[in-house]
Amino acid sequence: MEDGKPPRSHTGKLATSDHVSSAVFKRVGVVRVKTAADLFNTAHVLYSKHLPRGPRLLVVTNAGGVGIMAVNTLHELGGRIARLSPETIEKMKTLLPPSWKEGPSVDLFRDADVARYVDIVKVCLDDQGVDGILVVFTPQGVARPDELARAISDIAGKAWKPIIATWMGGRDTQEGREVFFRNNIPTYDTPEEAVRTYLYMYNYTRNLEILHETPADVPVDSAPPKNTLKALIRKVLATGRTVLTEEESKRFLTSYRIPTIKTHMAASVEHAASIAAAEGYPVALKIVSPDISYKTDAGGVSLGISSETELREEYVRLMERVRASCPESRILGVTVQKMMDKIDYEVILGAKRDEEFGMVILFGMGGIGVQIFQDFSIGLPPLNQALARKLMEETRVYKLLQGYRGKAPADLGKLEKIVLSFSSLITDFPEIIEMDINPIALSNGGAVALDARIALDADYLDRTSSTHPHLIISPYPTRYISHWKLSDGTDVLLRPVRPEDEPLQHEMLTSLSEKTLRERFFQIIRRITHEMHVRLCNIDYEREMAIVAEIKEGNKRKLVGIGRLILEPDLKKGEFAVLVHDSYQGKGLGFKLVDTVIGIAHEKGLEEIYGYVLSENRKMINMCLKLGCSIEPLEDGITKVSLAL
Repeated sequence: MEDGKPPRSHTGKLATSDHVSSAVFKRVGVVRVKTAADLFNTAHVLYSKHLPRGPRLLVVTNAGGVGIMAVNTLHELGGRIARLSPETIEKMKTLLPPSWKEGPSVDLFRDADVARYVDIVKVCLDDQGVDGILVVFTPQGVARPDELARAISDIAGKAWKPIIATWMGGRDTQEGREVFFRNNIPTYDTPEEAVRTYLYMYNYTRNLEILHETPADVPVDSAPPKNTLKALIRKVLATGRTVLTEEESKRFLTSYRIPTIKTHMAASVEHAASIAAAEGYPVALKIVSPDISYKTDAGGVSLGISSETELREEYVRLMERVRASCPESRILGVTVQKMMDKIDYEVILGAKRDEEFGMVILFGMGGIGVQIFQDFSIGLPPLNQALARKLMEETRVYKLLQGYRGKAPADLGKLEKIVLSFSSLITDFPEIIEMDINPIALSNGGAVALDARIALDADYLDRTSSTHPHLIISPYPTRYISHWKLSDGTDVLLRPVRPEDEPLQHEMLTSLSEKTLRERFFQIIRRITHEMHVRLCNIDYEREMAIVAEIKEGNKRKLVGIGRLILEPDLKKGEFAVLVHDSYQGKGLGFKLVDTVIGIAHEKGLEEIYGYVLSENRKMINMCLKLGCSIEPLEDGITKVSLAL
């Protein structure tokens, strides 16, 4: 822990520095390898012509046993065996001996020659169920290793799916491996190495896809009431306490619209009995102590209490158990909760401040077995919809949540919103050093937090004035959101761009005139790709800013303008550009966007901003002159405009 204290939550125990490092690497698209051999193998394949689009690998070999070993490794490492279509199987039957049978790998038999290898690889490459092919050769048949390597290299050079190779046999197959090296075809001594490296290739591709995935626009309260919670934190820290009670912790959840079960604190058995009578039996009793992190382990939980007599007896037993197991702990009382009739699934949602990488979020299988099963994944806040979904998908419990053994599936959309709301909570409160919501009970299409625990950083208030010192990824800069009106009175929302804006941006850019496209991009763009949108919408707010102008036409949202500022590496200068849709030009929006960009540049401490304009674009040049920019004509019909700040 950063403060030298032991973990005060399940998340604090589970989210080790090693797990956090893996999450950081994944968030930025980095492949993490486990051995020195994997390091060199992976570095080589990342330069290969094609990366796999999926985990489905087909093994083609002339040694059935070796093929089975490759398939077993693929299964153990989380890959998928490519399943060939019936059409492909029928084609293969015409090319292989009559004794051939379909199996997890394609066994060409020991007498396979070059032609048999080539025919089968070509047929399998065309199968939609194959993402990549591992060709395995052992020196026991007709084919010469170098001749076969040249033939496979020729196919791989023309294919859009990756082909990797294992040429077994040491010196007997060295000439073949050298052919692959010259043609930049990844080749390995063993099928296990090849399979492992293929999955590293796929994970790299998948990491980039996640990084560039366009999230859905999920409505989450962007401005929950925080000031009362900030006041609560100051009050608690002033008393010397650093752990909130369950009731206090749930106030945070309620403010962020995370459903909670009604919880009442009782300082005596009489008070507990009174609450239970009002709420109705059965109820649960849970110890309240700032010194006890794991109430169940301390004997501090009693469930299914069905009468007042039982409650009074269990209250005494609970106190005796806790005092025996934790004699030094301060006991403030108990909480009383109405028991849920039925729980289908339990998950945990937590957060922890890592010493190197700041706050991280944990999602996984919850309940009393959280430490035993250790089924969880870790992400870095702030999360968007795509990242929240991926955080859930990376766990085994996610498969259970889709329904099993007669249990109805959980409402994954509702759970996704809870994860997003929790991310907002963690982003807004750097005072939190650890937090658990365990469990979140899922049943009958609903989700409700049964327990919550928040640990605070006692030194936070004294050591920083930064807004988000606990995050390594800048959150959405809401301070740049403002409202404005066009000269014709149309309401405009000016705000920073978001990854979710890709559909709106695509609609705007594809409806621009050729003249406007050429003035902004210095060329006419015929096809605007997803990769282009990713570059324009998914930005680092610390080093770049894009302010979009959004209007509403009925119930439909539209983008009609974008102002962009990109900082140079030394953070002293920045390049700006402005784009206004044809239908909204001449209404003051371009001037407003440039003025907004200038304000942001001032805030970031830049000394100068500059931009490049087509010399024929007199409207833009005249506007820049009005703003005080200097003008410098360049070659090829380009003019540089600069403004010293």
